[in-house]
Amino acid sequence: MSVIVWSAMGIAIWHFTVFLPDRFWQGIVGAFIGAWIGAVVTGAMFQILSGRTIGETDVITALVAVPGTLIGIAVIWWIGVRQEERAE
Repeated sequence: MSVIVWSAMGIAIWHFTVFLPDRFWQGIVGAFIGAWIGAVVTGAMFQILSGRTIGETDVITALVAVPGTLIGIAVIWWIGVRQEERAE
């Protein structure tokens, strides 16, 4: 159940990338993948480090996905900007 919560949080935050210039690596799909992977990785790290099972969910379960989502989106943005600079 936690994976669904992390995924939903990552996708929810990803929706706000439409307000940013499209400089993401592989466009909006790349931003989606970065947001999803970031949310799941940080969520799983929190669950493992806190000693909780994947089935235990609460508000904290959703909130721990936020930093990972933002980091994932930022990494994909950075890769996209670097590729644009190389192309010029």
